[in-house]
Amino acid sequence: MAAPGVFPLSCVVQQYAWGKMGSKSEVARLLASSDPLAGISEDKPYAELWMGTHPRGDAKILDNRISQKTLGQWIAENQDCLGSKVKDTFNGKLPFLFKVLSVETALSIQAHPNKELAEKLHLQAPQHYPDANHKPEMAIALTSFQGLCGFRPIEEIVTFLTKIPEFCFLIGDNAATQLKQSLSRDSQAVASALQSCFSNLMKSENKVVVEQLNLLVKRISQQVAAGNNVEDVCGGLLLQLHRQYPGDIGCFAIYFLNLLTLKPGEAMFLEANVPHAYLNGDCVECMACSDNTVRAGLTPKFIDVPTLCEMLSYTPSPGKDRLFPPTRSQEDPYLSIYDPPVPDFTVMKMEVPGSVPEYEVVALDSASILLMVQGTVTASSPTAQAAVPLQRGGVLFVGANESVSLKLTVPEDLLMFRACCLL
Repeated sequence: MAAPGVFPLSCVVQQYAWGKMGSKSEVARLLASSDPLAGISEDKPYAELWMGTHPRGDAKILDNRISQKTLGQWIAENQDCLGSKVKDTFNGKLPFLFKVLSVETALSIQAHPNKELAEKLHLQAPQHYPDANHKPEMAIALTSFQGLCGFRPIEEIVTFLTKIPEFCFLIGDNAATQLKQSLSRDSQAVASALQSCFSNLMKSENKVVVEQLNLLVKRISQQVAAGNNVEDVCGGLLLQLHRQYPGDIGCFAIYFLNLLTLKPGEAMFLEANVPHAYLNGDCVECMACSDNTVRAGLTPKFIDVPTLCEMLSYTPSPGKDRLFPPTRSQEDPYLSIYDPPVPDFTVMKMEVPGSVPEYEVVALDSASILLMVQGTVTASSPTAQAAVPLQRGGVLFVGANESVSLKLTVPEDLLMFRACCLL
């Protein structure tokens, strides 16, 4: 009998401290819906659901006809399921990790190295940089999702330097002047001035940062108490981050980075060397299979300021330029495709109205992972012996060149995301 190419997965939940608590978390709600026996603890955070083969969260196979326990083991022994191009390009491994994130408190300000730097960092400090791969990633909002991403236009940073003396104090007068003057010069001068300013902030002495931050927090708190609007200096966000990470240098980074609020279905793509931080909300995330992160603030973890300041892409642009719009499929009216400029992954979103009784998930020359966010169906495929019931929170592995037919068992709209590799 041919090896089954389509089967359900039980995926690993990561309970990092920044996650939403209990049933407030979309991760927890998806888990509870897909597995009635999964007890949700209201006093524990449910931060990430990992769908893939990463050694720290290899998905379990829910099909007793398959002897291998995890997806990683199964792929290692059935490499053709990856698709011929994927198998050859990525040495017989699944090239992406698919996730759901539920963010309550900010994640660290960070960037991910490109392939070349990742190899170098991994050689120099494997305890901090555990592999030699790059880590481009994409976040697609499930609920309103807020994050910092990429450097703001210089004009905005200059305005903050004028309005916020504590910020200007940490940057220093010379660097601030250089940044203002770069406005009338070429992009190289802008990048150089921006790097000086950001490096000055990040390399400030901790004692001085805490003093200046306390002054700023006190001033903004007084203005809020007096009923004044503090949005022009991102006052609400500053106070929120300071409550989460008192005295942290990362609180000042909001004056350098674009603040984005994604509506459900909107996405941002984070290529190598782009500074970013997720602040709150729920999203689907897909990334190259790597753990390499260079951090600079809003975190108790290892901080590598020199590497970060050296590697970043100092290219200012408006926040709206950071949005990554999907393309609508020409053949399938219910399909949107988020196809970033990296080979490792593509994400498809399928929104099928409840009035459509059956939907065909088309075969691809790539292994894929399908997440059911909304809806109740039975999934059948030519190689599967029996139909698999799939409901909200259900996850299905679909081998290369396998199609799946979904029959709606409840007439409500379907929302699904599918991660794959379109070489």
